[in-house]
Amino acid sequence: MNLISKEFIRTIAPQLNLLNTLGGGTAQARLRIDKREKGVIIRVAAPSVSPDNLHVVLNEDQLTIFAEFRHQSGDKLAAPLFTRTLQLPAGLNAARIDAVFEGEELLVRIPYAANDEPREIDIRQR
Repeated sequence: MNLISKEFIRTIAPQLNLLNTLGGGTAQARLRIDKREKGVIIRVAAPSVSPDNLHVVLNEDQLTIFAEFRHQSGDKLAAPLFTRTLQLPAGLNAARIDAVFEGEELLVRIPYAANDEPREIDIRQR
């Protein structure tokens, strides 16, 4: 006999995670990096985090993804939910980073830098 359904667990788990975070814990965001043909996709699944509370910051070659909790949207005081900083390797085009929230995941897409074909350089004479 099942007293607690799977649907109930799916519904209550994100709320418990948020309450744990506000009580001093941290959110259990799941981060996965997928290498694709055209670039890299960083997938961040953070239960019960609104897309308005997610932030992606690029500082030179460091990419920081974080979320914060504000009781109301205009509040100046925010509680950090999670933060993750990644060192971007060479070969990625940081100028073309794109972030989109789809379903319940934040997708940060970073294309590879264009690999030009080797070419011979002409030598000029003076």
